Amino acid sequence: MTTQTIEAELLDLEHKFWQAMKNRDIDTMVELTDEHCLLGGAQGVQLIQRDALREMMNNPDWTLKNYSVTGDTHVHQLGDDVAAVGYEVHEELTVDGKPVKLDAVESSTWVRRNNHWLCAVHTEAIKGDPFGRDRK
Repeated sequence: MTTQTIEAELLDLEHKFWQAMKNRDIDTMVELTDEHCLLGGAQGVQLIQRDALREMMNNPDWTLKNYSVTGDTHVHQLGDDVAAVGYEVHEELTVDGKPVKLDAVESSTWVRRNNHWLCAVHTEAIKGDPFGRDRK
């Protein structure tokens, strides 16, 4: 498989995961996630198992209404069966019943197990000044 083919496949899997979140397709989300997945973001860091992901998604306090990957996307193949993906995303959500729009920077590390790519690490950071000077 060529590097370009792997890049296209992993970017497609990222979109598939986002679409599954939008559709509340928990089975697809779990199918794309490694048995243990490290998640990092504004709420902290946690290592979750697939069952915990399924439980988290059963009744979230948010709904993803729309998303779009914006700007550059980058794929860095770290080995034959490991690659990292980075991109920016615009999200439109409902959180606690209120509309929220945000721009974030995402990264995922994918591992290939039994010829299937699985997300083993995912991080999200709200886009902006790292010191918060652009927020009120």
